[in-house]
Amino acid sequence: MKKTSLLILMCSPVLLQAENSFPTIKSEGMNIKVEKVAQGFGVPWGMVFLSSNKLLVTDRKGPVRLFYLDQLRKIKLKNIPSVKAQGQGGMLDVALSPDYKTSGWIYFTYVKEVNGDGATVLARGKLETDRFSHWQELLVTKSTSRKSYHFGSRISFDDKGHVFFGVGDRGKRPNAQNLMNHAGSIIRLNLDGTIPDDNPFNLKSDIQKQTALPEIWSYGHRNPQGLIYDFKNKRLWSNEHGPRGGDEINLILPGRNYGWPVISYGKEYTSSDDVGESTHRKGMSQPVKVYTPSIAPGSLMLYTGDTYPEWKGNLFSGALKLRHINRIVLDKDGKEIKEERLLEKLNKRIRTLAQSPEGWIYFSTDDGTIYRLNVLERH
Repeated sequence: MKKTSLLILMCSPVLLQAENSFPTIKSEGMNIKVEKVAQGFGVPWGMVFLSSNKLLVTDRKGPVRLFYLDQLRKIKLKNIPSVKAQGQGGMLDVALSPDYKTSGWIYFTYVKEVNGDGATVLARGKLETDRFSHWQELLVTKSTSRKSYHFGSRISFDDKGHVFFGVGDRGKRPNAQNLMNHAGSIIRLNLDGTIPDDNPFNLKSDIQKQTALPEIWSYGHRNPQGLIYDFKNKRLWSNEHGPRGGDEINLILPGRNYGWPVISYGKEYTSSDDVGESTHRKGMSQPVKVYTPSIAPGSLMLYTGDTYPEWKGNLFSGALKLRHINRIVLDKDGKEIKEERLLEKLNKRIRTLAQSPEGWIYFSTDDGTIYRLNVLERH
C-alpha cells in the first residue's frame, strides 16, 4: 500500500465494521472501500457534522440523535418538536446555519400536524449538551393535505444570508402550478425566517399580493428531495422525483416554472400514458438531467473536499429505487459530462450523503446504517 493510503487510514475514525463482503469501488483511478460506521438509526433521513467527531442524525419517525464517531456512541436528544410521522412524512432534513460557530442555529424541516393534516415546516433550534432550546418555527408552509407523501424537503444556504428548502406537491398535482400555496415549490427566506425583499414573488401592490406567496423562489416541482448550493459557481441545484420515469436534476433560478405537471418526462403509474401535455412548453424550464427509468433520488450533495480530488465539483445523489450512489460530472457551464453509478452491488436504499470536515463522504441507508467511503489507494 502507498504511503498516502497508510496516512489516510491512520487518520480515519474508529469503525464499527470493515467487512470484507462490502464492495470496493473503482472510480477515476481510485480504489475505495465501503466501511460500516454505525447502525440502529431507524430511517436516517438527514445528517450533518457538528465537528470531526460529532454527527447529527435525524430519524424520519421523529428522534434526533447525536453520534460520537470517536466513541461509537449515540444519544437521543431531548426537547424535539412533535412530528407527524406517517408515510413519507416525519422528521426530515437537518443543516447548520452558515454562521453556526457563532450563532449556534441548527435548521430542520419536518412534518407538523395542522388540523389533522400534514404540512412541511422549517424551524431552527440550538443544541445544548443533550437537548435543544430556543425552538423557532420559521415557516409552517401552506401545503396541508391528508395525503402522506411528497413533503420534500432538503435545506440549503447561499452566501448572502438566505435559507432555501423544498416542498413537494403533496400528492395534488395542480398545487405545483398554484402560487397561492407552497406545495410544489422551493422557498427562500432570510435566516431569521423573514421574507427577502428581492424574492421574485414578493410583490408590492395589494392586487399582486393576491396572486402569489412571497416566500416562493421557484415552482412547478413534483417532489424535490435534494437541494444544494454551489458556492464556487453561485448556483442552486435541486433534484426531484418524477412519476414512472422522469426524475430530474434542475438548476434553480428565481421565479422559474419547472413545469410539473404540465410537462414531464414521466408516465402514469396506471397506464403507459405520458404525464402532462408534452416534455416542453414555452415559459417552462428544462431539467439539466432526466432519469428514465426513475432512480428515486433521496438527496443531493456537491463534493468540495480534497480526500477524493477526482470527484471535486461533482454532484452525488442517493438512489432509493435503483439502490446506488449516483455521481454526475458537470462542465463549467453546469451541463452534464458524465454519469456514474456506484455501489449497485450493495443493494440498499441510499437515503442521504454528508461530507465530513476532513472531506470524507458518509451515507445512510433506509435500514438504519451509516457508511463511509475510504480511499484505499490510487493507481
